[in-house]
Parts: sequence; C-alpha cells; structure tokens
Amino acid sequence: MSSFSKKQDIKRYVLLDAHAIIHRAYHALPDFQTRDGRATGGLYGVCTMLIKIVEDLDPDYVIACYDLPGGTFRHDAYDDYKAGRAEADDALVEQIKSSRDIFDAFSIPIYDAPGYEADDVLGTLAEILKQDKNNEVIIATGDMDTLQLVDEDRVRIFTPKKSLGETILYDEDAVVERYGFASDLIPDYKGLSGDPSDNIIGIKGIGAKTATTLITNFGTVEEIYEKLEKDPESFAKVKITPRIQNLLREGKEEALFSKELAIIKCDVPFEFSVPKQTFVDALDFAKIGDLFRSLEFRSMLDRLKKVLGIEITKKEFDQAESGIDTERIERAKLSVHLLNPTIAEPGMDDVFRYSQDQDFKEAESEIQKDIEKEGLGYVLDIELSIFPLIQEMNKRGFLIDVERLQELSKNFSEKIVELEKKIHNIVGEEFNIKSTQQLSTALFETLGLPTTGIKKTPKGVLSTKESELEKLQNEHEIIALILEYRELTKLTSTYIDNIIPMVDEKTKRLHTRFIQTGTTTGRMSSKDPNLQNIPTSSEYGRMIREAFIATPGTVLVSADYSQIELRVAAMLSQDEKLLDVFKNGRDIHTEVSKAIFGDESPESRRKAKVINFGILYGMGATALRKNLNNGGDDYSLQDARAYLDKYFDTYSGLAQYLEHTKESAKAKGYTETIFGRRRYFPELQSKAPFIRAMAERMALNAPIQGTATGDIVKIAMRNVAAWRAEQKMGDKVFFLGQVHDELLFEIQEDEAEKIISDIKKVMESVLEQENIPKEYKQVPLLVSVGSGKRWSDLK
Repeated sequence: MSSFSKKQDIKRYVLLDAHAIIHRAYHALPDFQTRDGRATGGLYGVCTMLIKIVEDLDPDYVIACYDLPGGTFRHDAYDDYKAGRAEADDALVEQIKSSRDIFDAFSIPIYDAPGYEADDVLGTLAEILKQDKNNEVIIATGDMDTLQLVDEDRVRIFTPKKSLGETILYDEDAVVERYGFASDLIPDYKGLSGDPSDNIIGIKGIGAKTATTLITNFGTVEEIYEKLEKDPESFAKVKITPRIQNLLREGKEEALFSKELAIIKCDVPFEFSVPKQTFVDALDFAKIGDLFRSLEFRSMLDRLKKVLGIEITKKEFDQAESGIDTERIERAKLSVHLLNPTIAEPGMDDVFRYSQDQDFKEAESEIQKDIEKEGLGYVLDIELSIFPLIQEMNKRGFLIDVERLQELSKNFSEKIVELEKKIHNIVGEEFNIKSTQQLSTALFETLGLPTTGIKKTPKGVLSTKESELEKLQNEHEIIALILEYRELTKLTSTYIDNIIPMVDEKTKRLHTRFIQTGTTTGRMSSKDPNLQNIPTSSEYGRMIREAFIATPGTVLVSADYSQIELRVAAMLSQDEKLLDVFKNGRDIHTEVSKAIFGDESPESRRKAKVINFGILYGMGATALRKNLNNGGDDYSLQDARAYLDKYFDTYSGLAQYLEHTKESAKAKGYTETIFGRRRYFPELQSKAPFIRAMAERMALNAPIQGTATGDIVKIAMRNVAAWRAEQKMGDKVFFLGQVHDELLFEIQEDEAEKIISDIKKVMESVLEQENIPKEYKQVPLLVSVGSGKRWSDLK
C-alpha cells in the first residue's frame, strides 16, 4: 500500500492550513492577475493545492483552518512573539480574505478561534478526530511546525516540497528521518535552538546540530536538565563541551519558555461537527465554475473534474442543430477577444465559459452585457464589419511564382553551403554553426573574440544571439558571415521551403490565414506562413516577395499609411509642435533632426528616426544607445540620455501624455484607444521590477498601436469595402491581405489608376465621419500607394 492510499472503512479527513498554503503559493508563483488587476497568484496556488489533495489523497472530508487578525495567547505571554516579520503585502492580505470564497464555493467548512493560531485549531481538530479509530487525519500545510502533531499513521502531514507540484507525506518514520527524533520532541528542539521565523529565542549559542545531539541522547528539555543536574559527566561522553553545558544552565528559563511557546495547543474551545456531506457529494460545480470564471482560471474546472474521474462533457457545438447563424457565433467569439485580448483566436470553449450549462444563448447574453458595460460596442461593430473581408482574403490568396521560389531555394542553399565553408575556414575546423555551444567555442575560444559585455545563457555559455553578435560587428569579418548565414537559413526554412508545399497545385495560389483576433493590440496577424515577418529592408527578403505575383489582367496594389503611429501620437497627445509638423506637411524625422541635432543631414535624420519610433515603444536610454549604435557608431549612455531629454523638452506635450498614460494604466489596469479598444495590464502591479517596467513600456504603446493598426486600418478596410459595393467594383477590386499599416489588393489593370486614386481618398478620410473629438481630426492621414506585377517592386 502506498503512503497516499486509504484503508477500507477508514474516513479520511484532510485539514487545510489555509494561511500557510496561501503564503507559500503567493511567494512561489508568478504574479497572476485578472485583466482588471486583481492579484490571484496565491488563490491559484490554493486551488491547485486543493486539486492536488483530491488527486493524491482522495479525502472523505476537507476542513479549512485560519488564523484571525490580532494577537494570540502567545503574544500575551511574549510581546516579541513573531516580531521582525515583514508586514504582509496588500495583495497577499486581499487574497487571504478572498481565499475564504474558494472554500465557500467548494462547500468546505472553515474553523478559526480568537486568540489562537491556525496551528492550534488544526491540532485540536486532529485530537478530536483521532479519538475515533475509524478516522485518519492528514494536515495539508506549508508550515513545518505542524510536524509535532504527527501520530504514527493516525495523523500525518502533507506538504509541498520546493514547488507546489511536488509533495511529501510525513508520517512518524519520515519525521525521524528528517530530524533524527520523534515528532513529539519538536517543541523541545525549538526550546533549545529557537525558531527565528516566530522569533522564539531558545538558548543563545545552541544551534540545530547541538539541539539534535541533546535530544537524541537525553530526551525532552526537562529530561535534559534532570540529567545535567544528576550526571553531568554523561554530556562529555557525547561531546557536549563544558561551554555548552554552562549555556544550558544559564538558559534553562529561556529553554522551558521557548518550548512552551512552540507547543501547539490541542484543546482550543470551539464546537465541532462532522460535515453532513462528504467532500465530493457537497461539490456544486455551478458555484465552483462561477468562482473559476471570476478568477479567470480558464482550465481549472476541467482539471478538477478530471481528477475526480468525472467525464468532461463538452458539447460539440452543432451550428445547424442549434439554429444559430454564423454572424451571432462570430460576434460572440470576437466579443470574447475584445473583453480579454490575451485570448487569441477564441473558440466555442471560450464562449461557453460564460455559461455553466454550455448554453449559447445564455453565454451570448452574458457576453453582450460585458461588452456594453465596458463600452466596446463600436469596436465590436468594426470587427464584425471586416469579418467577411478576412474570409475573402483567406479564400483568394496570393498567386505564387513557384518556379521563382524553387530557383531561390537552390540559390539560397548554395549560398548557405558557401557561407558554411567560409566560416569553417576562418575558424580552422568544421563545427555545427547552428549549435550555440559549438559556435560560442569557435568565436570566443578558438578565435579569441572579446567577451566584455557579452551575456551568457542559463547554462553559462557565452551567448551567440543576434543581439550579442551585433556587439562584435567591428571585431571580426566572421560576424557578418554568421548573421548572413542565419538570415538565409531562416528564410529558406520558414518561407521558401515552407511555402512551396503550401501552394495549391492547381491554382498556384497560397492561402495564408489572416487572423483578426491574433494580437492583444487589435492588429491583425497571419499564419501558414506569417507574411508579416518577411524582411522588407533586406535584399533576401525582397527576393522572396518577387515570388508573389499579380493574377493576369490585374496589378498588385499596396496602400500604406505613412507614419501612422507618429500621427496617432500627435492626435492623442495634442502636442502643439507635433500637430504643426503634420498639419503643414513637413517630415517629422527631419524636424526632430533639426530640433535635437541642429541639422538635417542623412545621419542626423537616421538618429531622429530611431528616437521617434523608440519613444512610441517606451525605449529608455540604454535601448536607445544600442539602436543608435547599430549603424556602427559608438554613442555613450550619456549621449542617449541627453537626446531623450532634449526630445521631451522639445515635445513636452507628448512627454506629458506618455506619463499620463502610464499613471492611468496603473490606476485603471488598462489602456484604451480613441475608439475604446482596451488592453489590460495586470503586470503593472507585479512585485518584480523588470516585469512592471516591461508592462509600462507596453502600456505606453498600446493606445497608439491599437488606434493605428487595430482601429484605423480596420475602419479603412470597412470603408474601402463599402466604397467597392457602392461603386459595384466587386469583380475589379479584391482584398489580398493586411501587413501592419499596409493593405494589399489585386485590382483590374485597365482601371487601376482611377481605382487606386479612389482607394487612397477613402483611406485618407476614414476619420472624417467618425464620432470622435474633433481635435483628433486635425492630423491628416496620408497613404502611399504602389502598384506592380510583383510584390517586391510595387511603385
């Protein structure tokens, strides 16, 4: 029989040390939070522990025990009891309170007692229950103090190891193995060595090893002092020195007092009654489901049912049988994503989480209430309006010049082999260039390249990530060869060799899948393959785009919003100088170049462009310095700080807007676009500074990117589609795709010039009829349009 198994006819009671479990979980788990910023890491740990208990221990009854605020009888006896403990975080305190809701949802009775600790309540319950020989007690806790309650196999302790996923069950043998003595001697051990966590002093100068020696040889504290008085010579035999003996004599009062503090009381006065139903019989899955939904523990209910052996009944949603039309289904899915943008490509499971009975109409009603509550109705209308266009793009696909791709595959493969030979010749031996460890050895040991400032991998190997190799660009010719090798191998495997088998053999078209719910900002994404990641600035990337060609009789057309995010930043911030630049048609990068560097040379404009876009993504001085130096320069951190300071002095309105956005996101837990699209940032409340800093950077950009590529580009798609329908151009204008702030079309060649002119006007005027503050309409939107037979040469 395993240690976790249960004897027949025995009733197993699991007693939960609620405080200890939630403390352990709070400090062990990441800063889980709901999208509205409620901390849930500790609560997640409690739920996980509960499911682990059900799975491993198969309890008949579960009871939770709590500490109560205020002092206990130990504080009355000793003012400094538990002194020095750091005050609990507000987030932890709030979760301790909320944890009672978990036990309520599980119908788990809760016991506590004024003036006593949870340990005392646990001890008293264990004492009551073990009187019946048909009961066994397992105490689930993260606190080793309770090991003194172990009583052979009648009372055992179930506790996590290093992580909440690993546990150990302590019986008497396990306690002896850990300490070297029986469980009932643990208070004596603390009486001698003390307990820093509770500020129990013990005897100063006697540590764990000496205390163990004393207890294993002489027994209890009282027995130790009796032996010391009658037979002090016996102490020398077990290597207890005269100094230690003297410490014992001087510290007798402290030892006895400390032992008394450490003893868990097993006679706390409260009324106990056996629960009317067993743990499993009392479970109300509707109530538990509501709890998990409120905490946003998306898969927790299924996990619970699985360990209980309950079949997870997920209705296969039969649309035909349901009579629900496609628009309503898609509306529900899109709504789920808008309510929680971290859910990419929501399915029916995500919709049904709004309904305990997996009833679509119930879920639809609850979802709609939340959409109205959070003011997301108009954004939802935008998303619904472009849903047919996404289907059109996915169905039509791109015509592919397969022969050109095959030619590129051959050329790239030959170039890769050539680069491999060059790299191996420089190093002087063959090795696996794709192996981080082998490449690191070749660069830093064989070639002896400088390692100053080069980061290491978690395994201690000097990193060969692109960001680290770029630091060595000017140190050796091999770096450029490695970067070129990596670009070619990635493009070959990700695109060329991947696209060819995806092309329809009959039509020669590639049906990339565009996804309107693929990102947290509202920007569209694409898959199979991801066309948005093909490099646009590299020669090799442009070669791949050569294979995307126009259908005979049409031209490919790209309509690209010019500097859309900077224009949106001007709208949102209402910075007077930014507004003036765009309203008067001047180039923003040139203007920043003149303002910060005093000239408009190509190099200064390059730096200004880096700063402009970096500002929108919350880039600090360190990141700015790195990006400026990508051009081969050597700017200092002081230079980067000075550039940022001058930028924000010049565009003070933008600086104030960014600061306001950060503070508002911290207060509300989310940001909003001009049209009300939300993105939640629970990480802003994280205890980890680097996580908070990352969330702050994302929060600065979310309203800008969300408005630009999440809202404006999608409104443009809707408006172009409306213009096409009005002008009866359905057989002359086809949507092909969206790449960030760029829309791609196939347009009938003989009417292309007029159609392109009209599309440009539609896209540039998208804000004119929108119900938004008029000051947002001051900034003109400009669209650059290019056309051609191949995607690589649109002009």
